[in-house]
Amino acid sequence: MSNPLHLDATAQAELIRTKKISPSELVDLAIAAVERVNPQINAVIHPRFERARAEAKSGRGGAFAGVPMVVKDLNCQIKGEPYHLGTRFLKNRKFVATEDSYLYERLCRAGFITIGRTNTPEFGSTITTEPLAYGPARNPWNTDHSTGGSSGGSAATVAAGCVAVAHANDGGGSIRIPASECGLVGLKPSKGRVSLGPALGESWLGGVVEGCVSRSVRDTAAMMDVLSGYESGDPNTPPLPTRPYANEVGAEVEKLRIGLLSGALLPGGLDHPDARASVEATGKLLQSLGHHVEVAHPAALNEAEFGDMFLAIVIAHIANDVAALERAFGVTFTADDIEPGNHLLAQFGNATNVVAYLSAVNWIHAWTRRVVSWWLPRDGKQGFDVLVTPTLAGPPPKIGALSGDDSTERIREIMQYTAQFNMTGQPAISLPLHTSASGLPMGVQFVGAPYREDLLIRLASQIEVAAPWSSRRPAIHA
Repeated sequence: MSNPLHLDATAQAELIRTKKISPSELVDLAIAAVERVNPQINAVIHPRFERARAEAKSGRGGAFAGVPMVVKDLNCQIKGEPYHLGTRFLKNRKFVATEDSYLYERLCRAGFITIGRTNTPEFGSTITTEPLAYGPARNPWNTDHSTGGSSGGSAATVAAGCVAVAHANDGGGSIRIPASECGLVGLKPSKGRVSLGPALGESWLGGVVEGCVSRSVRDTAAMMDVLSGYESGDPNTPPLPTRPYANEVGAEVEKLRIGLLSGALLPGGLDHPDARASVEATGKLLQSLGHHVEVAHPAALNEAEFGDMFLAIVIAHIANDVAALERAFGVTFTADDIEPGNHLLAQFGNATNVVAYLSAVNWIHAWTRRVVSWWLPRDGKQGFDVLVTPTLAGPPPKIGALSGDDSTERIREIMQYTAQFNMTGQPAISLPLHTSASGLPMGVQFVGAPYREDLLIRLASQIEVAAPWSSRRPAIHA
């Protein structure tokens, strides 16, 4: 048998079901892979190897019974185990979670075996994984470069071939950007599709969503089936799909009306030739598949006010997160407890009055209607089905380029296409369709109409067949 770690999670589950490998054997292979490559990529920060081995022997059931995976150290709590949110404060206190998240319970019911927790920036507040608490996660394609963030540790672990799928979450691009930089599939689900409970109802105006990074569209679809659905007390849950997402893989795709967006979207944004080339090549591919493709995008995406309004939402929530930790531990944080950037954002958040915050909320809601209308029929004309953009406005940056006190403008330059769809709540998927001139992976983003994960999965599956990526391997690989 070839190395089972080279297979996706769906194929690994089939090997276990047909008794060609045992859960213990597969988990041991994954643990050995982490031990081999993690010193180079610093992706797994909390190994749970012995617990995973015990769980593998327990005969756990489910569609993915015995399949190893990793979870991010942000949300997805495991009761009694380290949970640090990328912070030195919780790390120094050896803090452990006090309850399981609903997300983790769903993963366990599906049969997954978690072998470790992965590196994340503090509070998940940026798009590179370089926390002071644990040091930078490094890209398996080139360790001088970022993995993206905030799900960078998860993406690096999957890209390096240790596991086939990993938990990830996304408040402004944190599933799609690491998927782009590490050559993976990354679907941001619709707002509310996956529960944040019991710890949270929603965060960042509902923009924070849970999902995964994977190497195949069918794994991403199957994970959506595992994770989606209402949990008691959830404030918002989208309409259920008409059939399992896994059934969309390989299903016929109707002729779609697709808009292309490339180039700088916001003032001062980066206009990188690699990003333009990624969209141009994708447009040609989509045309060859029979779709109607034109250069078009919602005009509201060009409204420069979005960046400030999104930031107003984020800083208010970071201030609230910091205040919650201060109350829980009876302390007042200084810049020695949390990173200077987050300390400053929290101060800005505390200085924002209620009226200013609610004005930002109302602006986002009105702007969302302007954006989403592009997908909807109007004036007797068909709306668009999908918008195609770069995932990131350039190749993976080097470690350090997006960190530090002066990084805000550099982040704005390259992060132009993702956060908008956290605020509108639409599903969006990054596919590994481009390689930069320097040989690094770059994703292309596909944005669907509200709640149309089904259509995005069908289209992504069609593209995966037409332009497969499964044979690509980074320089560091298990």
